[in-house]
Amino acid sequence: MVDIKTVEKTAYLARIELKEHEKEVLGRQFLDILTFVEQLKEVNTEGVEGMEYQVCTPLREDIPGECLSQEEATFNAPQRERGFFVVPRVVEV
Repeated sequence: MVDIKTVEKTAYLARIELKEHEKEVLGRQFLDILTFVEQLKEVNTEGVEGMEYQVCTPLREDIPGECLSQEEATFNAPQRERGFFVVPRVVEV
């Protein structure tokens, strides 16, 4: 099982609340996913050419459309102040 602190941090970053039993279940699911990814490393890819993807996304005209109001844009923000998102300081002045 993935340790509870990792599960709690992941839940915090995803902004979801988990009950104690859900943390244990999620920890086991994380371990299952990581185990599967480890199995993929064992696949013999010798002689297999790498794939190259060329995504050709058609561009559209950049025409302004309807905009959200500040209230609508910040409605689900964890923190907001005077119509703006509140985020941690990342640059020291």
